[in-house]
Amino acid sequence: MSTPPAPPSGGLSLAAVAPMIESRILVDTVEIFRPGPPVLDEASGEYVPGQDTIVYHGRGAVFSNGGPGLTLSLQGQAYADDTRNRYRLLTPLSAPLASREDHVRVIVATQDPGLLRRTWRVMDISDANSLAVLRTTWLDEITQSTSGV
Repeated sequence: MSTPPAPPSGGLSLAAVAPMIESRILVDTVEIFRPGPPVLDEASGEYVPGQDTIVYHGRGAVFSNGGPGLTLSLQGQAYADDTRNRYRLLTPLSAPLASREDHVRVIVATQDPGLLRRTWRVMDISDANSLAVLRTTWLDEITQSTSGV
């Protein structure tokens, strides 16, 4: 059996185009974080969110991956068949892999300010591929309202 020919020297590689793709697509600043455990506020006697652990802070992009999922009715009760707000987070390959239940927020939105004050839950560990240029992480929006901070 013969071996396949080597690629021509100076040929285009994924590593060569990755910086160009990153600079054109990863236009926002995002954070992947793990919410801290609730902490008792002794003054009010209520639990408040604890300090978040930042897993990644840097360039990224959030894209909607379609509309709401199918809603079925089972014996008169609404049943959501699929996640309502599926999104994709794109980050550089150098970004750490996000884990299930990590959260994502957009810190700086260069094009769409509607991304601010929203939070997404990581649905599954980030994708890893042999021919990847960007890292893809699947998200589900958990924002209940865009009012307030």
